[in-house]
Amino acid sequence: MKTALITGATSGIGMEFARAYAAKGYRLLVTGRREDRLKQLQEELDVPVEYYIFDLGKKKECFALLDALKDETIDVFINNAGFGLAGSFVETDLEREISMVKLNDIAMHILFKGILQRMVAVDSGSILNVASSAGLLPGGPYMATYYATKAYVTSLTRAVAVELREKKSHVRVHALCPGPVDTEFNANADVVFALKGISAKDCVKAAIKGMDKRGVIIVPNFTMKLAVIAGYILPRSLAVKITGHQQKKKLAS
Repeated sequence: MKTALITGATSGIGMEFARAYAAKGYRLLVTGRREDRLKQLQEELDVPVEYYIFDLGKKKECFALLDALKDETIDVFINNAGFGLAGSFVETDLEREISMVKLNDIAMHILFKGILQRMVAVDSGSILNVASSAGLLPGGPYMATYYATKAYVTSLTRAVAVELREKKSHVRVHALCPGPVDTEFNANADVVFALKGISAKDCVKAAIKGMDKRGVIIVPNFTMKLAVIAGYILPRSLAVKITGHQQKKKLAS
């Protein structure tokens, strides 16, 4: 039986990935901070599910998770934990921004590297880093730090994918870059999406399809694909201005 590791599995995209891989017959290793949600997932699914309670925003707990999994063979890793924050950069809370950088980038980096090294050692496995279409655009006024954290994820994933191809490795790495998805992200980031979101289930379905096709950057929404293309075609200053206009619409009153 193959094994999938999923972080941030207590809601939204992470929970839907758990359901999707359970349907494919995978044994699951899931993490999050809310034990009640993970227990519920364990009871819901008809495959073996082991859960780990860690706060991945803390560096030492990332290493503790890797240590707890040291004897596991992981076939798929969904590196999903993260959150967003909206508002004017001069007004948003610094500590919350630092927490976001720690989770979206530092934790992602530690776990990506740790699991990747193990996969490379056996020359097998797939990793999906959950980024955002924000990481493909030149900047996002009113969600400035969030956009920057996701640009880090997409840049890192692209670079590592090239390194693996040049080594003729059978390990695959991918970055999922959705636009709006109907999850708890909205409330946590204090935003109301200006565009209609897709369901977490549809997002995950598109992500797995993209992984099967060995795509590195996976954008599951056609509208966002067009937005990303426009971001590359338009002058960067104009693209940032348009993005900022859209972000202003998201701010909850």
